[in-house]
Amino acid sequence: MKVIEPHIHMIARTTQDYERMARMHCVACCEPAFWAGYDRTSPQAFHDYFTHISTFEPTRAAQYMIQHYCWVCINPKEADDVEFSMEVISFIPEFLDKPTVLGIGEIGLNKNTKNEMKTFELQVDLAVKYNQLIWIHTPHLADKKKGVTMLLDYFKGRSDIAHGRVLFDHMEEHTIRPVLEAGFWAAMTIYPTTKNSPARVVDTIELYGMDNILVDASGDWGPSDPATLHDAIFEMRRRGHADADIENVFYDNPCRFLGQNEKFLCVPHGQTTAGRR
Repeated sequence: MKVIEPHIHMIARTTQDYERMARMHCVACCEPAFWAGYDRTSPQAFHDYFTHISTFEPTRAAQYMIQHYCWVCINPKEADDVEFSMEVISFIPEFLDKPTVLGIGEIGLNKNTKNEMKTFELQVDLAVKYNQLIWIHTPHLADKKKGVTMLLDYFKGRSDIAHGRVLFDHMEEHTIRPVLEAGFWAAMTIYPTTKNSPARVVDTIELYGMDNILVDASGDWGPSDPATLHDAIFEMRRRGHADADIENVFYDNPCRFLGQNEKFLCVPHGQTTAGRR
């Protein structure tokens, strides 16, 4: 069974994590741009960060036969300073043509502020201008439902954005329905403190089905573990779900969303594309 980790911050993980992921049949992983655990002191720090995740991490992952991809943006936790954000946004286009960059993300909201929303809008405009996929971060500690509603309301006024090219991450039972009903993709994050448990993820899949749903471990510098993705796989097996359905969620669905960018080389089972794996 092949697995794709659609959201993980490998810059904060060890090489041994890549080895563990490879042993668990992970063939590709994606690294959205996010917070370093502290607010960066200059826009240039973001340039260095984007360079790292778009050049060094793919090389490190390749040692374990894992394809590493990334997304670039100014993240929600550092988006409240709009002037600072605009400086970062100004050099994002130079990274969009790099061979492992899949789009703009993870953008969104942290505390649901007006300035965060302004920075989000600027980056959505950038994604539209350059025809990029969008990966959205929804709040953890602030009111998640309010943040998701703010973002959905914003997209109601954007007829120039195909909802199928946008993914809302960190979904939970109380926020996933309107996202799916509006035609967006949704991802659920397994995390020991602020997000879902494996059992909650499987509960939600059983309630809403498998269409347009991804699952990620979101490993980073905090308490987290790439293996929690496989804890959810085990939970689905324990409940009697067929292996084909499990692989549909943990491999085929990531291929379907991420494969809208031709740089992403994995393809769903039963589909062949010249030059893709």
